[in-house]
Amino acid sequence: MKYYEVEFTISPLSADAADLLASLAGEAGFETFEETETGLKGYVQQSLFSEDALRECIDDFPFEGTSIIYNVREAEDRDWNEQWEQEGFEPIVISDQLVIHDGRHLPEVDSKISIEIDAKLAFGTGTHETTRMICKELIYRSSGTRVLDCGTGTGILSIVALKLGATEAVGYDIDEWSADNARHNAVINRVDDRFTSLLGDSSVLDEVEGTFDLVLANINRNILLADMPRFVSKMHQDSVLILSGFYTADVEILVDKAKTLGLSPVFQNNDKDWACIVLRY
Repeated sequence: MKYYEVEFTISPLSADAADLLASLAGEAGFETFEETETGLKGYVQQSLFSEDALRECIDDFPFEGTSIIYNVREAEDRDWNEQWEQEGFEPIVISDQLVIHDGRHLPEVDSKISIEIDAKLAFGTGTHETTRMICKELIYRSSGTRVLDCGTGTGILSIVALKLGATEAVGYDIDEWSADNARHNAVINRVDDRFTSLLGDSSVLDEVEGTFDLVLANINRNILLADMPRFVSKMHQDSVLILSGFYTADVEILVDKAKTLGLSPVFQNNDKDWACIVLRY
């Protein structure tokens, strides 16, 4: 998957301006950001990039007197999780029930469930706020369920659900590395007999049989808005949809969309500026 790297220079630079720019650029298809000394670097799939949409965000930037300059270049085709692969990550404990680790930095705590994640070119080690929030929800909602994991990444959400008692999980990802990495992690955690990893976007759901009790999607706002109807097509009455990957400012528009599809919000959790919402069909 090819990406553009867009370097934003914000003047005067402030945390509020950077956060708002990230939120607005997210609406234009950007998936992730990193802070720089002069602003932000943002990453967007080349196939989804619209410079007109980006310019509109900047032209409408509401901070008076703030200047934003950007430079677009093709992102280096590299292993985006190189740091994790070389250095690993410290164990992550979630609600004293789960511990997620890299197999090298072993946990010192006694948690009920241990999950090993080997991240290779895929999003999802448990360190991000959005992943942690969904994992917390899975502790209470996984047992006995059939799970659909949209944008599976490393497969972490499927693996957590299966370890917590889900009967089956089906995940899909548009990135070939991610789909393969999810299968790899399912084998490491000995849940591969109950996990299916598919390559493609939400259109692959047209070929998946049956409905799911629990649907998970940790993706950016625009993709959630576009794909929510397909998620709902794979739900039955009383199915639960858990969404994250977006900012608290995006909750209202996502909930409004969900309501038009027959979903009702039942819970919201926030971690810093990130949000997670739970909806029932």
